Amino acid sequence: MATNREHRDFARRLRSNMTDVERFVWSKLRRGQIGGYKFRRQHPSGPFVVDFVCLECRLAIELDGGQHAEQAEYDAARSRWLQQHGYTVLRYWNHEVMEDWETIERQIWDALQRAAGLPVGG
Repeated sequence: MATNREHRDFARRLRSNMTDVERFVWSKLRRGQIGGYKFRRQHPSGPFVVDFVCLECRLAIELDGGQHAEQAEYDAARSRWLQQHGYTVLRYWNHEVMEDWETIERQIWDALQRAAGLPVGG
């Protein structure tokens, strides 16, 4: 089992070695660009590191590339753990992000609105 320091160091390494798709998504989420909501990237949460998370709304966004086909069980365990701890999890394939960001951004906005108890779809 990793120590807290090892876990933080691992998350830090992930932040400095983001994929192109992760960099793209981060460019869209950072600095409150979606409704002023603050996101963190490669954030340690329990035994996992979440790709992107809005702690205020307990919304986790996970990006899956080709390697995730082999680690579906691990990804499912991570989603289960997050949901058991009150997070909504949105999971997207990398190609979806690059092909249809507008739809994904709308889904993220709707999830943020639901979490904040506001009307969705506006």
